[in-house]
Amino acid sequence: MTGIFTLGVLGLSLSVDAFAAAVGKGASAKHARWNDALRIGAVFGFFEAITPVVGWVLGLALSTWIAAVDHWIAFALLCGIGGNMIRLAMKDEPEEEAQAEQPKTASRGVLGLIGTALATSIDATAVGVSLGVMQVNILSACLVIGAVTTVMATAGVMLGRHASVWIGRYAEICGGIALMLIGCSILYTHLTSATG
Repeated sequence: MTGIFTLGVLGLSLSVDAFAAAVGKGASAKHARWNDALRIGAVFGFFEAITPVVGWVLGLALSTWIAAVDHWIAFALLCGIGGNMIRLAMKDEPEEEAQAEQPKTASRGVLGLIGTALATSIDATAVGVSLGVMQVNILSACLVIGAVTTVMATAGVMLGRHASVWIGRYAEICGGIALMLIGCSILYTHLTSATG
C-alpha cells in the first residue's frame, strides 16, 4: 500500500473531484491565466493534502482494536467512496443549471474557492482512515496527494477554458473505479497472504 505507484493512483483518484470543480471554474473564467490556474490548483492541493491527516489519526487510534478486520474496513471505505463518486458523476445535471451556477461560484472569490476545495476534499478524510488502519506513511501520502491534486486542478482550470464540463464527469467515474480497485487490491493482498 505504501508504494509510490499506489500512492500516485490514490492521489489521482482523490484529485478528480478537484479536477472536475476546476474545469467548471475554468469554464466560468474564460480568461484565466496560468498563474490564476496555479493559485486555484494550489488551494485544492493544500486542502486535499491536509484532510487525510484527520482520518489517518482516527484510523491509527482504532487500528489496535480493529487489526483483525482492518483490510475489510479499508476495502469498504475505498469501494464506498469510489462507488459514490461514480453515482454522483452519472447523475444528470441540467445544462442550464450548471451554467447558472458558474457565475455564482466565480463571484464568491477566495471564500468560494476555499469552500469548494474543502467540499471536494471530504473524501480524502475517509480515505485517511484507511491509510491509518493500514499504517501508511502519512507524510508521503499527503505530499503525493497534494502534489497530484495541485497539478490536476491547475490543468483542470486551463482545460475548462476550452472544453466542456463533461470531461470532469468522466474523470470522476475513472477516479471512482480506481479507488474501488485499490480497495480490492488491499483485500486481495491481505487474504492471499493470510492463506499463503
